This record gives sequence, structure tokens and C-alpha cells, in this order.
Amino acid sequence: MPKNLVIVESPAKAHTIEKYLGKDFHVLASVGHIRKDTKVDKDTFDVTYEIDPDHTKIINDLKKAAASADTIWLATDEDREGEAISWHLMEVLKLPKNTNRITFHEITKPALENAIQHPRKIDMDMVHSQQARQTLDMLVGYDLSGVVRRKVPGAISAGRVQSPALRLVVEKEQEIEKFTTNTKFKVTGEFLTQDKSALSATLDHTFDTEKTAQNYLEKIADAKFQVADIITTPGVRRPAPPFTTASMQIEANSRLGFSTRTTMTAAQALYQAGFITYHRTDSLNLSKQALAMTANYVEEKFGKKYLQVRNFKTKSASAQEAHEAIRPTHIDQEVAGKNEYEKKLYRLIRNRTLATQMAEAKTEKTTVKIINNTEKTHLFEAKGEVIVFDGFLKVTGRTKEDELPALNVDDYLKASKITARQSFAKPPARYTEGSLVKKLEELGIGRPSTYASIMQAIQSRGYVIKGESEGEPRE
Repeated sequence: MPKNLVIVESPAKAHTIEKYLGKDFHVLASVGHIRKDTKVDKDTFDVTYEIDPDHTKIINDLKKAAASADTIWLATDEDREGEAISWHLMEVLKLPKNTNRITFHEITKPALENAIQHPRKIDMDMVHSQQARQTLDMLVGYDLSGVVRRKVPGAISAGRVQSPALRLVVEKEQEIEKFTTNTKFKVTGEFLTQDKSALSATLDHTFDTEKTAQNYLEKIADAKFQVADIITTPGVRRPAPPFTTASMQIEANSRLGFSTRTTMTAAQALYQAGFITYHRTDSLNLSKQALAMTANYVEEKFGKKYLQVRNFKTKSASAQEAHEAIRPTHIDQEVAGKNEYEKKLYRLIRNRTLATQMAEAKTEKTTVKIINNTEKTHLFEAKGEVIVFDGFLKVTGRTKEDELPALNVDDYLKASKITARQSFAKPPARYTEGSLVKKLEELGIGRPSTYASIMQAIQSRGYVIKGESEGEPRE
């Protein structure tokens, strides 16, 4: 029998870790929490724990393996929840208080070997932190759920995070219902330059009524148009920081259309297979080793002018800075994952990480002001932007450039078409999963590990319906 027993949370992770550690190590999984809290004393806040019946066989297997091992390593996840699971394992398996506790940000051979060389003891402050949160869930959620079930028809539960999340959705709906639309008439013009190049421009004024817009169009019907001014200003675009759990969920929802649950399922699979670092984090920190590897890759792949090394710090006081942001374990690996969801998410994470260590994109913004000889109160403006140096956009993708034709001040332009179109003010947009997660994060509600389950809970219980709203046709 192997001398060392390593206990992790996930069976998928166990296989990968055993492969890296070798024949002297046997790796088993607890498959999440082995005990569940059943009640809490409202006077002393003592919690009663019971063995989860579904884990009886798993616990027996762990006890048998622990009895024959020389050394035991508790290697559950590095967050508060993982620390609590290790403590439960120590209690149930009757392990000594000085049992080795190891953590790692990524499932790679160097990271695992380093963890084995630097074990610690269970951090009871982290355990107590998890217990306090769980106790609050029971005191608030369990009791409140009973009240809600009695008082609100069709309600199933309430909770410390799901209730504020639902309130945000309700308040947004009330805001939409109170919204009163208004209309404006926006004037746009299509012009031809002296060399017949097309130029689109918008009037710097809107009209409240169809009549005033009509009057303006009639006034400039026979006008001559001329370039009054050309203003060119340099600009820069900076890369976003590396991914936290919340920002990854927000970006995957926005860019890939993934639900929070899809994102977290794909991220967990990538982490367990050793492709990315731990996916439950609110830290923006990147290790020195990761910074060096990424910088070397950027310089070799794109050249020195594309390299700009940056360190990011988390503003949130509650963030666990010992953790890292989400990044690939091997930055030179371009594709990873066993299905399209995982591959797309990996590409998003990798490109975001590369971009953090790349130069800013340099742009040139141009505004052309157009006057006419019959109505000089308002100007038409044509705006364009050219990317002078793509920088980090080389990996994240460039937006469509809006390049204006070559023009000089005093050039005459021919108006080919000028129209006034009625536009309607839009009500506030309903939340997407991504924008709701962003709002919860801004308000400090919930933790990285809870957002996906909260989005799932409020939908599966019928409190919120996700769908697409069809627009109304207008004349």
C-alpha cells in the first residue's frame, strides 16, 4: 500500500493529482462535504453536525485507507469551504490535530511538489469564518424560509444572498414599469467628398417635434456644406485586469452567452484537469512565476514593443489575496478542454491573462465639423477612430475601425441624403445573469463561490424567468 494518503474534494481532481505525485501517493476524494449541519442553537450558536447518509461508504473507504497510511495530507480546496471540509475530515476520521494540510493554486507537478514540501496545519480562523457564514444561513435563511412559505403563495425559500438578489430584480422591474418614454428627432446626413468618398455625420442637436425637424430640413434643402474644422486627438485603450470568479462569469455571459452555471462547470473541469488555476477567487494577484512566464511568452510571440508588465491589486478588503486570479497554468498552451464550452472559456481566460501583460492600444480619434451657408446655429459632426498600434487588442480582438476619408478644412461636401428619424428613449434594461452578478459584487453581497448557485436557485424556484423580450415595431 502507498505510504501517503492524500484526500481531495473531487474524484476528477484525484486522478490528475495521483498521476503527478507518483506511486508512493494514493489520492481519494471526499466528494464535497461529508457532514451536514442540521440545527443551530439560537442562544449559544452551537451547530449540530450529522454524517451525510450519501457519504457513508466514502467515509468507510477513507477510514480504511487512513488506517494503513503512514502520512495523511488534507488537500481540499484552498478557500474557506475547503478548509472547513478538511476540518470535518479530521474530526470524523479522528485524525491528529497536526495532520498535514496542503493547498495549491493549480494542479501541476511543480505546484503539488511545492505544497508537499510546505505543509501547514488546519487554519481554524478560516474554519470559523465558514461556520459563521453557514450559521447565518441557517438562522436567517431557514427561519425566514418558513415564514415566506406561510405568507407568500408559491414561495419555497429565502436566503442571505438569494433574497437581496431577488429584490434587485424586483426593483429593476418596478423601475421599468415607472419609466415614461419620450421621443426626439435625430438628424443624420450622408455626404460625398470632392473625390466621391462617402461620409456620414450627425447633427449636434435633436428636435422635440416632427414639425421643428421638418422646418430644419426645409431650411437646409439647398444649402452648401463645407468642412469647418478637423480635430484629431490621440487616445489609449488599456487592458482589463485578470479574471476573478465574478468578472469571469460576467465576461463569459457577455461574450459567449454562457450562464453562470455553464461557466463554473467549464471552469471546474479546466481546473481539475490542470489547465487553469483555482476558479473560485476574488483576487487580482498573479504570482511572480506567472508574470515571468507570461512576459516571456508575449516578448517571444509578439515582440518587445508589445510587452508591458503589470501587477494588479484587489480593492476589496474581504478579498483573499493569498489566492491568485484565474489564469492558465501553462500560458503557451493555446487550446485546452474536452468540449466546446471548456475550449471557449479557456481561450477567454488565456487571452485575458496575456492582455494584462501587453502594451496599451494607441488610437487616433478624429472629429470633422461640417457647416452650411443657410443655417449656422447647428453643426454636423462626423467621428472616426483609427487604431494606430493594436497592443493588447492583438489577442483580445479589434473592434471595427471607423476611418474617415481624407479631408481638409474648407473642403466642400455634397449632401446626398439628409434625414430626420424619430428615436425613442429606452427603459432600463432588465438584468442578465452577468449584470446581476456584477451588481451583487458591487454591493458586496455573496461570494465568488455562491453566484452560480444563486442564479440557479432563483430561476429553478420560479422566482425569476429568463427569456428574451421582443421589441415593438414602430412607424
